[in-house]
Amino acid sequence: MTIGLSVIPQPAQADAGFQRWVAQFRSVAQQNGISNATFDRAFQGVTAPDPDVLRLASNQPEFNAPVWQYFDNQINDQSIAVGRQMASRHSRLLDQIEQRFGVDRHIVLAIWSIESRYGEALNNPSIVRNIVRSLSTLAYADQRRQRFGSQQLIAALKIVQNGDIDVANLTGSWAGAMGHTQFIPTSYQEWAVDMDGNGRRDIWNSIPDALGSAANLLRRNGWSPGHAWGYEVRLPEGRKFPAGTMSLSQWQSIGVVRANGQAYPRPGDTAELKVLEGRDGPAFLVLHNFNMLKRYNNSDRYALAVGLLADQIAGQPQLARDWNRPFTRLSFDETQELQRHLLTRGYYDGNIDGRIGPASREAIKAFQSRMGMSADGHPSKEVLSRIRGQ
Repeated sequence: MTIGLSVIPQPAQADAGFQRWVAQFRSVAQQNGISNATFDRAFQGVTAPDPDVLRLASNQPEFNAPVWQYFDNQINDQSIAVGRQMASRHSRLLDQIEQRFGVDRHIVLAIWSIESRYGEALNNPSIVRNIVRSLSTLAYADQRRQRFGSQQLIAALKIVQNGDIDVANLTGSWAGAMGHTQFIPTSYQEWAVDMDGNGRRDIWNSIPDALGSAANLLRRNGWSPGHAWGYEVRLPEGRKFPAGTMSLSQWQSIGVVRANGQAYPRPGDTAELKVLEGRDGPAFLVLHNFNMLKRYNNSDRYALAVGLLADQIAGQPQLARDWNRPFTRLSFDETQELQRHLLTRGYYDGNIDGRIGPASREAIKAFQSRMGMSADGHPSKEVLSRIRGQ
C-alpha cells in the first residue's frame, strides 16, 4: 500500500528452505496462468521470509485492545477534522460515487480514514511492505495462514500480469492489504474499479479508484442506498433484552429508544442490539448496512467505528454515553505531545502518530513506574501533566 512508493526488498540472507518453497510454488503459479516472466519479476530479490510479518501476524491489536482504546485510535478530533477537509476537497468525486454506487460519502471517508488515515499511512516505510514477500512469508511459515497466503499471492501475481500496477509499486500491509482502502488481492480482483477512467485500477495512486472501489465492494455485497447503518440507543433500567433481531418498532415497544430522542425513520427495519461494553457502556441498534460494513472487515468493532466516524464527519454529535475509560481522555494533539515527551526522555522510539499502541503503552508504563505511579499504561491527563513537569 503506497502512493507511488517503490519498495526495495530488505537485505536478507538467503533462506534455503524458503527458496525451495519458491521454486515449488512456481508450478502452482503456472497452473493458475502466471507466466514465468511475471513470476521472475515478482520474486526478484525476495530470498527470505520477512520476520516482521510473522511477528505482526501473531498480534492483531484490533482484536486484543480494550474497546475504548480501539475507538479512541480510530475516532478522534483529528480523524473527524481531516474527514471534513477531504469531504470538501473531493466533493465532486464523492458526488459521483454516491450517484454510481449509492453509498454515502461519509461512510466512504470513514473507511479511508480507518484503513490508511486518508493515505497518510502509505508513506510510512515501517508499514509499507513488498506484497510478494509478505504473502510468501505467510504461505511458507505461518501454518494458520498458509492457504490465505497462497491464494492471495496468486491473485497478486495476476494483478501484476494484468498491468494494473508494476512490481515495484505492488505494496501493502503485512497481511497483503493494499492501497488507500486496503483491499487484499482477491478483493481487488473482484471489486476494484477504474473510477478515473485511465484504463487501470490503481488503488495505490488514484484516490478516485480507491474510494470508488470501496463503494463498489459495499454496493455489490448488498448495501442499501439511503439507509442508516444503525443508531445509538438508550436502554431502560433493570430489563433483560432478547438476543437476535426484531423490528425497530418492536425494540421501541420494550423501551429501547434513540439516544437523541428522535424517532426511528424506518420503524419496520430489522435491527440487532449491540453492547460492546455491556449495559454500562454505549448501546446500539444496528441494521442491514452494519452487516455490509462487516463484509469489508468481519468485526463488530470495525463496522461500528466506520459508522460512528462517518456520523461525526457528517456533523452528528459525539456519543451520548461514552466508552468506559478508566482515565480522562487526551485530545489527538495531546496524545502526540505525550508521545514526544516519552520519546525525548528515552521511553519511546515509535512514531508520533497520536495512536496508542503496544509501544506507547509500554513507554507510559515505564514512565509511570519511574514516577511511582500505578503502571496501567493509560494515556491519561494525569500522565501528560506529570511528564510536562519533568
